[in-house]
Amino acid sequence: MTGMNFARALAPLVIALGFVSNARADDKLTYVNDWLPGGDKAIPYYAKEKGFFAKEGLDVTIQTGRGSSEAITKIATGVADVGSGGLAALLQARAESGVPVKAVLGVFTVQPDAIFTIEGSALKSLDDLAGKKIATATFTSSNVIWPLILKAKNIDPATVTLVKVDPGALVPMLASGQVDGTINWTTASPPFVKALATVDKKLSILPWSAAGFDGYGYSVFVGDKLIAEHPDVARRFVKAYIAAAQAALKDPKDVAKSMKAVFPEMDEALVEQQFMTIVPLMQNDISKAEGFGTLDKARLAKTWEWTAKAQNSPLDKIDHEQAVDRSLMPKLRRDKRDRGYERTVRRHQTGRRRAILRARRWPDRRRARKPDLRHRQA
Repeated sequence: MTGMNFARALAPLVIALGFVSNARADDKLTYVNDWLPGGDKAIPYYAKEKGFFAKEGLDVTIQTGRGSSEAITKIATGVADVGSGGLAALLQARAESGVPVKAVLGVFTVQPDAIFTIEGSALKSLDDLAGKKIATATFTSSNVIWPLILKAKNIDPATVTLVKVDPGALVPMLASGQVDGTINWTTASPPFVKALATVDKKLSILPWSAAGFDGYGYSVFVGDKLIAEHPDVARRFVKAYIAAAQAALKDPKDVAKSMKAVFPEMDEALVEQQFMTIVPLMQNDISKAEGFGTLDKARLAKTWEWTAKAQNSPLDKIDHEQAVDRSLMPKLRRDKRDRGYERTVRRHQTGRRRAILRARRWPDRRRARKPDLRHRQA
């Protein structure tokens, strides 16, 4: 067979193989969002709608959860592969039962937990919680830290009536006066503001940071099984999530439009307002210094310290470092201006080090001067 005839014979096979390669199905993942759909929980929807997951060869199905604990349980039991929620809830779950789930991204570097109440009510600060009726979502991660907030304010838990309800009931319960306050993330404020305005009331937010609560909040989780059996899939998921989050931060209006496309019943303006509430939790001095999503060891330790104390657990009950996996984190490129600044700093530091070394090696060395021969006597 001549070379040309061989090439002709081989062509159909090459084309067929090409079709097989192109037709390869994307890797399927199930993502469990820890809360009701909204602007503050928009990133996974945005990643899917704008093609960030597809770009990494992922076909992601998004489920709605009713709190961080439920999301963690679904990942641990294999109902979902990946998801999101409060890091405190994951640390608690690992301390209690060693759930096979790890945090791979710390999205909120500032804690969002707070008490929502009515402006002008008797609940003016966290110091006023005694004797009040507070509603909270059954599976929210805030419930993990709640006892320590009371302890920090020297309030007997028995003096506070805590009612656990479905997340959808929190807004009407506060608006109708059934409770004095609700436990929420600050990111949930827009729907409360809108609902309260209809009954001539205004929202007052009492952040738990006033009691010293700090560490990581909202985080991204991946099941141990996925990490062990399909690390490349897990790595591509993390890469896609980061890309979507960074794009979303640059264009909140596009986030709102994308959510409207997925949920036509949503108020686009309200979704944008909701998304804007998470921006300062994601973009701040901490994230700028450490990079988006990184899980700093000291900050992780602080998060575990709060969690352990709130649950009366010894700090050595678990190795909190085993609750995270940093290996899936891609190397992120920084802004060109940042890189230019860093190069300038490095050059400056290198120059200083060299000068110090020269001074140490030749402390008495002076630059030799050439003699001025014009004034030399004969």
